[in-house]
Amino acid sequence: MGKIIFDTATSLNGWIADENNSLAWLFAVPGGESADAELLPQTATVMVEGSTSYEWVLAESDILANPEKWREFHGDKPVFVFTSRQLPKPEGADIRFVSGSVADVLPAIREAAGDGDIWVVGGGDLAGQFLDAGALDEIAISVAPVALTGGAPLFPRRIESDRLHLVSATAVGEFARLIYEVRPANG
Repeated sequence: MGKIIFDTATSLNGWIADENNSLAWLFAVPGGESADAELLPQTATVMVEGSTSYEWVLAESDILANPEKWREFHGDKPVFVFTSRQLPKPEGADIRFVSGSVADVLPAIREAAGDGDIWVVGGGDLAGQFLDAGALDEIAISVAPVALTGGAPLFPRRIESDRLHLVSATAVGEFARLIYEVRPANG
């Protein structure tokens, strides 16, 4: 069984999307428009995202009109999208719309992942739900040299330092790459 990894980019002051739920600020950073392989979890066989992230990706690249663009980021991986609404699906994409708690859906996600890792793409609250379910193994953050005035927070949960162990801190282009192991809660 692989790891569950929340891997995302953040502004210097902790926002993963701006006030308009946009990631355009990220793609404006040199190297942000085509991420270095070191900034992506290479062992992930499944991706998980929330509906806001999913809808932004669809709109930003006009994927419904150009479904081949889906593979540019997602490849052929199954993608689980947590949503409480009916959402459109690009032709040919392996998207599995799910609702309810992470704990309830986790067996299906793990089954689809096989021995590979599960990449929680976004957002921060969804990653927090994986933490709440005791199912988050790693947090990998690519810190961009950008400060935003607000938006979607990186991780809207309190998590104490005894739960996080710094595995590595490296520079990758203009990004600071931080990887933390998430330790189980005591008690």
